Order: sequence, then structure tokens, then C-alpha cells
Amino acid sequence: MKQSDNNHDHRPQAAGRMLWFAMGLTLAYAGVEAAIGWWAGSLALVADAGHMVNDAGALALAAAAAWVAKLPPSRLHSYGFGRAEFVAALVNSLGLLVLVAWLAVSAVQRLQDPQPVMGEAVSVTAAVGLLINILVAWLLSRGERNLNTRAALLHVAGDLLGSVAALIAGVVITFTGWMPIDPLLSLLIAALIVTSSLRLLREALHGLMEGVPLHLSLEEIGRAMAAVQGVTSVHDLHIWSLSAERIALSAHVVLKEIAQWQTVLASLQAMLRERFGIEHVTLQPEPAEHVLQSLPRSNGPVANRRNSA
Repeated sequence: MKQSDNNHDHRPQAAGRMLWFAMGLTLAYAGVEAAIGWWAGSLALVADAGHMVNDAGALALAAAAAWVAKLPPSRLHSYGFGRAEFVAALVNSLGLLVLVAWLAVSAVQRLQDPQPVMGEAVSVTAAVGLLINILVAWLLSRGERNLNTRAALLHVAGDLLGSVAALIAGVVITFTGWMPIDPLLSLLIAALIVTSSLRLLREALHGLMEGVPLHLSLEEIGRAMAAVQGVTSVHDLHIWSLSAERIALSAHVVLKEIAQWQTVLASLQAMLRERFGIEHVTLQPEPAEHVLQSLPRSNGPVANRRNSA
């Protein structure tokens, strides 16, 4: 058991180091892409460089949030700082949307006023950028997978698509001289990025608003709890996220026999852990004869044994 705890402690630290390394690599090549893109006149390449700078910020934010999330609870933050990961995901998604807006405006302007692009320089630079993005994505995929690292991976995936677009634009311009391909592909990448960004934004806001985790059903869990032997009904059921990985649950449990509480509690904890992955559980027992007095002061029964099947 002790060995397992040690592994759990070192894994987030390794993930944090991976994020910092990926950030440095991304930021370094973003400078190269920006300089060559500006010199070659390629909006797709400059946009890809801007996206890489945004990626670097996202990776730094993810690494900082991963460190903050592991800080122990304090007198003012009794649950700890796990929600720092939701804040980082929120900032990352908003940063992506700002980047998409800039990219769309620049592409429309470029379509209205085409500019010459040096296709060969764009192709070579984009090809190297694509390889670097693949390396960064591979490094991140080997680490801890949570909302925060998913946000960072989303940035990198979008940048990888941007490198592909810039590469295609460079090749097409080199062999055909058709300049509109550069802003058109930039608009295509912007559309792909905005869809994923809005999904990430929704998840981050949902977590910050203490919503029920999207992969869980309040009704299903209530019925499963009410079906446990010795339970009459469940009410005041609340489920929320302490962090991207830790889920908390609290509820009032009405019992047939209050003397059976220790046995029922153990059964409920085991069921919630094994079936739904919920380990942070706070349950209040209530004797069945008092349920009529307690329900008006609560949000009513979530589930009872009659509808739990």
C-alpha cells in the first residue's frame, strides 16, 4: 500500500516536469516560425507561430495548476486547491477563442488583399513545426490525463493542425502559385479549434459551478444507493468535483433500522467507489420514522426502494 502511495506522489511531479519541458520546446520553435512566417509573408505560418506561443502559455498554466492542485488543504481552503485545474482549463479555452478570432479576421483581410508568400520556406518550416508538435503531443499523452492536461493537449492538437495547414499551403503555393490557399486553410483550422475550445470551456465552467460531473447521473446514483440493503430512500443528494479527478458526494440516507447504519455505510461506500469511482463520501443517516419531519426541510427524496429497480 505504501508503495502505491509513493507512486501516486511522484506521478504528478513527473507530469509537471513534462509540461514544463514541452512548454520550453514549443516556445523556442514559435520564435523561429514567427520570424520565418513574417519574412515569407505566410499568414498560416504566422498564425501557427501565434498558436504555438498560446500553447506555451497553456502548457505553463497547466504545469502551474498541476503544482497548485497538489498543495495540501489550508485553514482558508479546507478542500485544497484542486479546482486550480478548472481555472487553468477556463483560461486556456478563452485564450484559444481569442486566437481564433484574430486568425479569422486576419484571414478575411488576406483574402480581400492577397499577399505574396514564399512557399518553399513555409513548407520546410511547417514540416519541422509539425514534427515538434507531434513530439510534444506524444510527451503529454504519456503523462497524467485530466481536464488540465486535456486542455494542454487540445492546444497542441490545434497547433498540429495549424502546422499541417501551413505545410499544405506552402506546397500548394510552391507548385501552383495559388495564394488564397493560405488564408483559406487558416479559416478551416480556426473552425476546428473553436469547436473543441467551446467544449473545453463548457467542462471548465461546469466544474467551477460545482455541477454533477458530466459522465455521472444524479438519478442513477440515487437509485443505486436506494437499492442497497437496509436503505429506504435517499434525499439531499449532491455530487460535485473537488478537482478534475476527485469527486465528492453527500446525501441523507433514510434507514429501515438505524442500528444497521455501520453495515449500510460500508455497503454504500463500497458501491459508490467500485461502480462510480466516488471515494469522498459524506452520508447522514436518518431513521425511517423521522423521514416525514425531515423531508419538508430538504429537497425531497431523490430515490426510494420502490423506484430503484
